[in-house]
Amino acid sequence: MLAAMPDSAPSPLSAGGPALRGGGDACPGTLRLHRADDGALARVRVPGGVLSADRADALLAAAERFGDGELHLTSRGNVQLRGLDAACGGALAELLTAAGLLPSAAHERARNIVASPLAGLDGSPALSGWLSELDGLVCGSAAAASLSGRFLFALDDGRGDVDALGADVTLIAAGDGCLLRIGAEDEVFRIPAGDGPRAALLAAGTFLRAARDSGAWRVKDLPDEVRAAVGADVRAELVRTAGAAGPAVRRPRPRTAAPPAPGPHGSPDAISVDVPLGRLTPAQWRLLTETARRHGDELRLTPWRGIVVPGAFRRPKDAADALGALAAAGLITAPDSPWAGVGACIGHPGCAKSLSDVRAEAGAAVGPVGRLPVYWSGCERRCGHPHGEWIDVVATPDGHRVAHVRGEHRAPRAAVRNDPAELAAAVAAARA
Repeated sequence: MLAAMPDSAPSPLSAGGPALRGGGDACPGTLRLHRADDGALARVRVPGGVLSADRADALLAAAERFGDGELHLTSRGNVQLRGLDAACGGALAELLTAAGLLPSAAHERARNIVASPLAGLDGSPALSGWLSELDGLVCGSAAAASLSGRFLFALDDGRGDVDALGADVTLIAAGDGCLLRIGAEDEVFRIPAGDGPRAALLAAGTFLRAARDSGAWRVKDLPDEVRAAVGADVRAELVRTAGAAGPAVRRPRPRTAAPPAPGPHGSPDAISVDVPLGRLTPAQWRLLTETARRHGDELRLTPWRGIVVPGAFRRPKDAADALGALAAAGLITAPDSPWAGVGACIGHPGCAKSLSDVRAEAGAAVGPVGRLPVYWSGCERRCGHPHGEWIDVVATPDGHRVAHVRGEHRAPRAAVRNDPAELAAAVAAARA
């Protein structure tokens, strides 16, 4: 059945969506499934990573009804369902629409919004107002339907965690106002906090107009002079319409993200867990959902393949008991776990392009906790790789290449043959 399905095939409900640019935007969604060796794949956008317990139940129901039952977290705090039947698109869309997870067929792949997962939980500003307003503005804009599935908004509570992810448009809480960053520019400009979501959408629309001639999918793909002009145009428009933009100020983007450490946060106002290789079994997902329902009814999926459970943990013992149950289920609940910082793409046999079963290799190489995260990729595409500073392990026809990545800079790569002990030693040395 899958042999006849293109790599990114629309379901019947996607008719009337935005026309794709030349070359095609192959990012999967829930209305445009992607063919993989283990079946079709759907990517469900979860703006800000925020899920109610009921919506988490709906995702599990979709995974069990249409796919292999597992839920895979992405590097943008979204959820992928794998092993789907290629013909399930319409029924899947109906289930997700009924759960409130698909508010607009035309915009479902444009709802890429990451947010600081601890916002409002440890004394930092809450971002829920920005998040709901920006998502509503995106879904209500005809122009925003043309944003590619790769375009990313980020809402940062001021700590710099998601500001480090290299989003196309970033809002940063700053006192009683906010800062707007376009792409990775070191210069930002201050605007009133209440104008933040509108300014973010304005920046996205300005990008789309600038991208018409260049064919760019993301701000970083624009020529330097065009990218600079986008920022100037956004500021000029904000001043013209509301007098709401201050002068540009220098604030370099953080080079390395700092995800929430596994464990309790606040008094505690939340607990955080990481998910080994981003893959959750039905039992693990149910336990997380039940924990959320008991303590506050919310889950926050992080861009580092983790989950924060905000809640009313009245005593430290309540948080400790919840973490103990999650640890017993196989989740990472403390920073000293050997699995902390270890990530991998789906690899072989799920992906035809992968040269190796990198998930099994990552598991075999797990050892002492390293200073740097490590990400295993089955091919040169490095799907889902992290940002900032990390150890890059890529499968090759002859073995693996291991390199230290710092932003856009990559240290010389070391070739390692296919010997498990030698590979584990090379990765441990690189992480240290």
